[in-house]
Amino acid sequence: MAAIAFLGFVAVLFAGSRWTPGRLVPAATLGGDQAPAYRLNGAALFASTVSAAAACWFFAPHALAWPARHWWELCVAANVFAFTAAGVLLVAGRRRTPAAARRKGWRGVLADYYYGAELNPVWAGVDLKFFSYRPSLIGLFAFNASTAAVQYADSGTLSGRMILYQTFFFLYLANYFQFEGGMVYTWDLMAERFGWALVWGDYVLVPFFYSIAGFTLVRVHEPLPFWLAALCCVLFVFGFWLFRGANDQKHRFKTDPTAQIWGRPAEALGGRLLVSGFWGIGRKLNYTGELLVYLSWTLLCGTASAWPYLLPAFLLVLFIHRAHRDDRRCRAKYGRLWEMYCARARFRMFPFVY
Repeated sequence: MAAIAFLGFVAVLFAGSRWTPGRLVPAATLGGDQAPAYRLNGAALFASTVSAAAACWFFAPHALAWPARHWWELCVAANVFAFTAAGVLLVAGRRRTPAAARRKGWRGVLADYYYGAELNPVWAGVDLKFFSYRPSLIGLFAFNASTAAVQYADSGTLSGRMILYQTFFFLYLANYFQFEGGMVYTWDLMAERFGWALVWGDYVLVPFFYSIAGFTLVRVHEPLPFWLAALCCVLFVFGFWLFRGANDQKHRFKTDPTAQIWGRPAEALGGRLLVSGFWGIGRKLNYTGELLVYLSWTLLCGTASAWPYLLPAFLLVLFIHRAHRDDRRCRAKYGRLWEMYCARARFRMFPFVY
């Protein structure tokens, strides 16, 4: 049953991605080759899922609670799907890649399985890498909504902690789909091949691990202290402003170098490296903001369990790794210009620390 539910969920979203109207946005790869056009219909699919969840809340609460009550079975199904899909992508990608361009030997095969054999695999007119963000984040929403349904079914009420958690996460996910067009300029879509690493991350890691705080809050009924609620709200609002603001500034500069940032024309070193707004203060403040957002809803769990704190800890390590990776890449790409930028934006994520 879990396998059928999981595959059905992915299939419905795939059909929706294929047939739901949406604006087409082209994207160029780093090498200058034209990538497939991306259809921005994720917001419609997300809104449809939210509407379905709301209907289930009132008319079929047991159905809404089902995903959370069958987490393990769904997780197994998702893992089988991810490992199998990566294998299919490996075979199909290597067949479409000229023999001279393929990685050689068994190490090459393993590398193609893990990292991917193709940059933008397409099936039935749908870019699979771009599509996979939909079941990833919409699946995360489904698990979060399901945890609220379980708490209400078991206790007859929703705790203040759960209400804040659901509010924070809903705003975060809705904002992603509102600005889905910005994703076409990210490193993942432009440069990384689509293999096991991204497939497993999209279909397993994000929906099943990122919802861990919601599962913890199901069993937490202690009143939420005012000071903790205020702290979490401040962290969320400030982190969200930092995260969304930095990403939006970079996106607007990439699409229109004459755009205004904080009321002034965008300033860029050599016309290439943005030094206006957040990007003139720190080099990775978007990472800082996103980390604060995740910390805000994790703190709602208090001391009930240590498990939810694994997520912000994981993200901290991940973001530091990415910051170092991006620094090496940009240093090689921009040379002296990057040194000038680092002198302007002196820290990466945390002032005086990192």
